[in-house]
Amino acid sequence: MLMRRVAASVLLSGCALCSMASADDATEGPNIILGAGVQRMPAWLGSSDHRDQPVPYIDAELPWHITLSTLDGLTVDFIHSGKWHGGLYGNYLWGRDRDELGPKLGGIVDSLSPRINGGGYLEYQATTQFSVGGNLAHDTQGAGAYLNLYADYDLPVIGYLNHSLELQWQAMNGPAMRRYFGVSPEQASRLDIAPWSPDAGGQQISLEYDAYMPTSLHTGFAVAINYTRLLGDASGSPLVRSFGSPNQLTTTLAFVYRL
Repeated sequence: MLMRRVAASVLLSGCALCSMASADDATEGPNIILGAGVQRMPAWLGSSDHRDQPVPYIDAELPWHITLSTLDGLTVDFIHSGKWHGGLYGNYLWGRDRDELGPKLGGIVDSLSPRINGGGYLEYQATTQFSVGGNLAHDTQGAGAYLNLYADYDLPVIGYLNHSLELQWQAMNGPAMRRYFGVSPEQASRLDIAPWSPDAGGQQISLEYDAYMPTSLHTGFAVAINYTRLLGDASGSPLVRSFGSPNQLTTTLAFVYRL
């Protein structure tokens, strides 16, 4: 989870003067990181074209074991003793509009509004460097459901550079798959491709490299490079095969400041 690791790196870089709030003390003041950056991402999920998206960075560790991040979403930690953590989870999913679909697909393939997902998560901190976990969430405005399983590993620090790797696998239920990758008979006829009604299953696997380089006690640059490979019925969609690519690359650069 990028922003959670960025938050830890910023706090570690300034630990001589300002340490993290104790996980067992809900009365400690919040730790807040603000920033702004640019994310170069696929124009739509499965696209071979890219768009540049301004990204506001907010990461707040609040009292009562609440965290809020523009990238990792909202967590409310009800299990916070020992190596286990878990509780409520919420996040935001990008949609796609006519301009992002481009001249070939825009007006034919459905535009998708951004959505909020809500559910729960569970994480196990095996060591100080390695953790595994997962979250299960449901679209709050529809029938889509999403399962994410991940493993994080903090790489050895190089000078002032803090960096890490995350491997993640995601699955979708049938309605979510069809929302992003389905092709109705009418759409197929207009695009001269086969109709497609995907089923539930593994949708993607991704590997992400995150790095943080401090520039002062409170500031620094965060970088993320994410390679994703679409799987199963997602990669088999005629939208992906004819108009996109199963290989998805997202890069992010941001400047962050800890209050």
